Amino acid sequence: MKYIIAIIKPFKLDEVREALGALGVAGMTVTEVKGFGRQKGQTEIYRGAEYSTNMLPKVRLEIAASDDLAPQVVECIQHAAGTGTIGDGKVFVLDLAQATRIRTGETGDIAL
Repeated sequence: MKYIIAIIKPFKLDEVREALGALGVAGMTVTEVKGFGRQKGQTEIYRGAEYSTNMLPKVRLEIAASDDLAPQVVECIQHAAGTGTIGDGKVFVLDLAQATRIRTGETGDIAL
């Protein structure tokens, strides 16, 4: 099993969610986060005053997937979340040792 973490632009969330649903992803966790990468923040004007912020709003997706489905999930996120501009985000894939469904006690791929 794989644990996939994706950091994407907030306005791409619905598009990514729909694409993953069509792929057969049963569930995910979504968290609003802030951070920066190479773009190093942005300059904004608020009530006539210019200020710089170095933390940009992003969305963090967490998905547990079987070993067979994981490459497709990564590709799906990359295509659905991509805009071709700086700050599109990142996808991280980690090994997932175990998953357990609390209600039934099922473990492994069945619990996903």
